[in-house]
Amino acid sequence: MDTILYEVHSGLYVNLTNKCPCACTFCLRQEMDSVGGSGPLWLSKEPSAEDVIAEFSRFDMSRYTELVFCGFGEPTEALDVLLKAAAYAKERFGIKIRVNTNGLGDLVNGKRIAPLLAGLVDVVSVSLNTPDPAKYMALVRPRFGEDAYPAMLAFAGDCASAGMQVVMTTVATTLTDEEEKQCAAICEELGVSYRIRPWEG
Repeated sequence: MDTILYEVHSGLYVNLTNKCPCACTFCLRQEMDSVGGSGPLWLSKEPSAEDVIAEFSRFDMSRYTELVFCGFGEPTEALDVLLKAAAYAKERFGIKIRVNTNGLGDLVNGKRIAPLLAGLVDVVSVSLNTPDPAKYMALVRPRFGEDAYPAMLAFAGDCASAGMQVVMTTVATTLTDEEEKQCAAICEELGVSYRIRPWEG
């Protein structure tokens, strides 16, 4: 049975898709098929919004501080399902909703998606990874090529302008102090928060 929902700490995570426009050199799914105590996160088929909503009934939703769209793929690859499931959860449970993303949803969907997320999504966590566009290309290996880095920054700024809390992240130990300062400056210019995540290797 596919794992659609799984627990991480106090959050309930939604695994929508295995599709991703990137082939990151550091991606966890190259080395494992689950996260924490989840079941295998490789999906035999993508769940519909109805599948996700049905899964909510198997969990005590009052136990969770947030619903997080983050699985083994890029959640904005399944944007319609994300929007429908988020709308249901927000109305039914009044739960905080976060999307963990590589920030390339505009390119994936061929349109600006921040206006669609606004009002449903409370927090958007975007993987910044590096302040250097060339290093980003080497690390993330996006299928969109050099369009990816500026699109990721524009998406983060767009979400902030639409009223969402935006956090851009890098991973501890992967950047120099100077690079982390450059990332902080990028985030300040965009009007978003900067967070250095612990390494999970």
